[in-house]
Amino acid sequence: MGCGCGIGGYSYKGRSFLTKEEKVQLLKEYNQELEREAQGVKEKIKELEATTTS
Repeated sequence: MGCGCGIGGYSYKGRSFLTKEEKVQLLKEYNQELEREAQGVKEKIKELEATTTS
Protein backbone atom coordinates (compact mmCIF):
# COMPACT_ATOMS: atom_id res chain seq x y z
CA MET A 1 0.00 0.00 0.00
CA GLY A 2 2.00 3.26 -0.32
CA CYS A 3 0.90 6.83 0.07
CA GLY A 4 3.35 9.21 1.46
CA CYS A 5 1.05 9.84 4.37
CA GLY A 6 4.06 9.28 6.60
CA ILE A 7 2.73 6.53 8.82
CA GLY A 8 5.95 4.76 9.72
CA GLY A 9 6.96 4.40 6.12
CA TYR A 10 3.70 2.63 5.40
CA SER A 11 1.84 4.40 2.69
CA TYR A 12 -1.69 4.66 1.49
CA LYS A 13 -2.74 5.59 -2.03
CA GLY A 14 -6.02 7.32 -2.18
CA ARG A 15 -7.47 10.34 -0.48
CA SER A 16 -5.14 13.03 0.80
CA PHE A 17 -6.64 13.24 4.28
CA LEU A 18 -7.41 10.22 6.42
CA THR A 19 -9.48 10.06 9.56
CA LYS A 20 -7.87 9.09 12.85
CA GLU A 21 -9.62 5.72 12.66
CA GLU A 22 -8.26 5.10 9.16
CA LYS A 23 -4.73 5.93 10.31
CA VAL A 24 -5.10 3.56 13.26
CA GLN A 25 -6.31 0.79 10.94
CA LEU A 26 -3.40 1.35 8.55
CA LEU A 27 -0.94 1.20 11.43
CA LYS A 28 -2.49 -2.03 12.70
CA GLU A 29 -2.21 -3.57 9.24
CA TYR A 30 1.38 -2.37 8.95
CA ASN A 31 2.19 -3.85 12.36
CA GLN A 32 0.75 -7.20 11.28
CA GLU A 33 2.92 -7.16 8.17
CA LEU A 34 6.00 -6.41 10.26
CA GLU A 35 5.18 -9.25 12.66
CA ARG A 36 4.79 -11.68 9.76
CA GLU A 37 8.08 -10.50 8.28
CA ALA A 38 9.82 -10.93 11.65
CA GLN A 39 8.41 -14.45 11.93
CA GLY A 40 9.75 -15.26 8.48
CA VAL A 41 13.18 -13.97 9.46
CA LYS A 42 13.18 -16.12 12.62
CA GLU A 43 12.23 -19.18 10.59
CA LYS A 44 14.98 -18.51 8.06
CA ILE A 45 17.56 -18.12 10.83
CA LYS A 46 16.53 -21.47 12.32
CA GLU A 47 16.67 -23.09 8.88
CA LEU A 48 20.15 -21.73 8.21
CA GLU A 49 21.41 -22.69 11.65
CA ALA A 50 20.12 -26.24 11.15
CA THR A 51 21.88 -26.64 7.80
CA THR A 52 25.18 -25.07 8.84
CA THR A 53 25.97 -27.12 11.93
CA SER A 54 29.65 -27.95 11.69
